[in-house]
Amino acid sequence: MPHEPAIHHPEPITWQPAPATTPAPLVPVFPEQAGIALVTLPDGTRTLAYTHPAPAEPAPVPAPAAGVPGWAKTTALLAPTLGGGIGAAGIGISYATPGLIALTEALWALVALIAAGAALPVLLRAGRGRSAPTAHITQHITATGLFGRAHGTTNHR
Repeated sequence: MPHEPAIHHPEPITWQPAPATTPAPLVPVFPEQAGIALVTLPDGTRTLAYTHPAPAEPAPVPAPAAGVPGWAKTTALLAPTLGGGIGAAGIGISYATPGLIALTEALWALVALIAAGAALPVLLRAGRGRSAPTAHITQHITATGLFGRAHGTTNHR
């Protein structure tokens, strides 16, 4: 190994004890922020840590409002729907009224026809006792072509 030259200082170095001073207060390394503080852990170590504010007591739960029961609210919400349906049915019936009147008149005519039909055989039987014997009539009709003239014969017996 080569020999290193000695370093010469112009002044001799002396060691003196440091003057006794009061310890300086600890200055946090981090700027103070909300939620960061110097805390002491259970083993005695002091360290910076995130802290949480003390939890506030929860607000009391409000008592349910005494007054309108649930079924009444539901009924109140359904009432306009029901009223609208009844109104729509009324409008539909008003449009259908002329047809219903015509239908009832046709039904009364049918009832009258059925009643007359039930009385017709009674009248025919009453009239047959005094009438002459019935005649049989036969007809034969012929036509040539789609638009041809028709010819027919009638036979009385």
